[in-house]
Amino acid sequence: MGHFRSDLRDLEFDLFEVFRVQDGPTTADVDTDPDTLRGVLRELNALATGPLAQGFAEADRHPPTFDPATHAVTVPDAVKSAFHLLIDGEWWRFGLPAALGGIGVPASVQWAATELILGANPAVHLYLGGPRFAAIVHRLGTPEQQRWAEVMIERGWGATMVLTEPDAGSDVGAGRTRAVAQPDGTWHLDGVKRFITSAEHDLTENIVHLVLARPEAPGFASRPGTKGLSLFLVPKFRFDPTTGDPNERNGVFATALEHKMGLRASATCELAFGQHGVPAVGYLLGDRHDGIAQMFEVIEYARMMVGTKAIGTLSTGYRTALAYARERVQGPDLVRVDDKTAPRVTIIHHADVRRMLMLQKAYAEGLRMLYLYAATQQDVVRAGGPAAARAAAVNDLLLPLVKGVGSERASEMLMLALQTLGGSGYLQDYPVEQYLRDAKIDSLYEGTTAIQSLDLLLRKIVKDRGRAFGYVVDEIAAFLADEGGNGRLKEERALLGSALDDVRAMVAALTGHVGAAAREPARVHRAGQHSVRLLMALGELLVGWLLLRRAQVALETLDGAAPSRDRAFYQGKVAVARFFAATRLPLLSAERTIVEHADDTLMELAEDGF
Repeated sequence: MGHFRSDLRDLEFDLFEVFRVQDGPTTADVDTDPDTLRGVLRELNALATGPLAQGFAEADRHPPTFDPATHAVTVPDAVKSAFHLLIDGEWWRFGLPAALGGIGVPASVQWAATELILGANPAVHLYLGGPRFAAIVHRLGTPEQQRWAEVMIERGWGATMVLTEPDAGSDVGAGRTRAVAQPDGTWHLDGVKRFITSAEHDLTENIVHLVLARPEAPGFASRPGTKGLSLFLVPKFRFDPTTGDPNERNGVFATALEHKMGLRASATCELAFGQHGVPAVGYLLGDRHDGIAQMFEVIEYARMMVGTKAIGTLSTGYRTALAYARERVQGPDLVRVDDKTAPRVTIIHHADVRRMLMLQKAYAEGLRMLYLYAATQQDVVRAGGPAAARAAAVNDLLLPLVKGVGSERASEMLMLALQTLGGSGYLQDYPVEQYLRDAKIDSLYEGTTAIQSLDLLLRKIVKDRGRAFGYVVDEIAAFLADEGGNGRLKEERALLGSALDDVRAMVAALTGHVGAAAREPARVHRAGQHSVRLLMALGELLVGWLLLRRAQVALETLDGAAPSRDRAFYQGKVAVARFFAATRLPLLSAERTIVEHADDTLMELAEDGF
């Protein structure tokens, strides 16, 4: 038995009872039979809670090692064993289109399955990215590169996304790595990249790096910023383009292995291109200079994955804390605190422990609903048809929320999970301290929380003219107008309505500052100060709404023929929605007041004042 405490029942409830993905849009190559989908998830759940999770702590204590003489990274046996469980079981087929050998299930079910893998052993999932990146190469590449993508999948190669440079972190457009055109149509890359996940390891025979670089070619006019970047395929080993048989070593070498706070089993490396006497030969993806748009195909997947990872870790952390609270005996019930003869009770009887547990439950379940809500939009996009464009816009709006809010709340709630365990939570006897360390990276990589918030405000709301935001607001408004639950959620609907008004007011205030910046440039700083506040507030609104949606389903089920063994489960869905509405949604009124009273005081303070 591994460390991982999954919540398969909750996943099935969301998928098949709330979102009803079995009734959703589909295509001929997608199976939506609920019994089939449940069977797939249950089989994976058995693997995730068992052997897949067993090496989780061992790989953290004995992480990958780096040999600077050979530039080689060796991963521990615990990682290799878990990696091959997923390879041999062909679980890497999740996320691939049917034409490339994918498992024909909806995107929503794929992401639910991904949560199980990420919750059990997140580093191993990161090493498994080759097939998914190959699918992107297949979609964007030339006919020859499409064959390479098929080779990547057939031979199980690894792959990376390579953006960050030592002097250009989040400022991708400041990257200086060059790609110099060669007479044979290839490019030679020169530069250094940093913080590259799975950049070097001994799990696969080859690794294909997707590298952003600045092209230099005769007669080619370079452009500054991100618009001047192109995307290149740079394999660790050059290879026979038909069979994939590896040939000579390419000039891309790991030059350092980062020593990290958490997620230590994942090899995060510095990569040097063309720096060690061997040219780093690359190939322009799709034979067109459209690097940042192409890379965003990878980034969008990565952000969804990071948010799902954070939420999966939060869920198992909560369930670990819940199990501990049910067993740990400590102190009398508060109503008999002065009675020295009162029996000692398990800590789940204490009010503040219940508060912490219910808050963890609310975010674990509400944020799961959030990523699944995004995934159901992806289901619509894949099916095509007149609703696809709207679904794509809503999915784009939701991605910074899944990643940004998911990662921030996961770290906060994992602190509460550790607090629930008390001193024991600080020990490596329990997995929560590792969960906390492993999850912290989720708010940093693939765009920090501030970057997610600016993406939300500037691109997904202002640039989109509020259309996708309006679609979501309309859905919430329709829910508020519904009478589901026979009036038993009336007070909670009122709280949600107030929260919706608060968030709309925040959006109006911040978009107003952005719009006014054309006349008063400094006004944009007011939006910058509070964009994270908006991100988190919109996340609260969506979590509150989604929890109430499932509470309505639970009430309807309780009114019907819910089996007696499930009644507590459904009652818990109602209780957590009411708790969140009563204790979290009212806080948005204060956040609104802060945003509406934004000024320039913070930006006018001299640096020495800090």
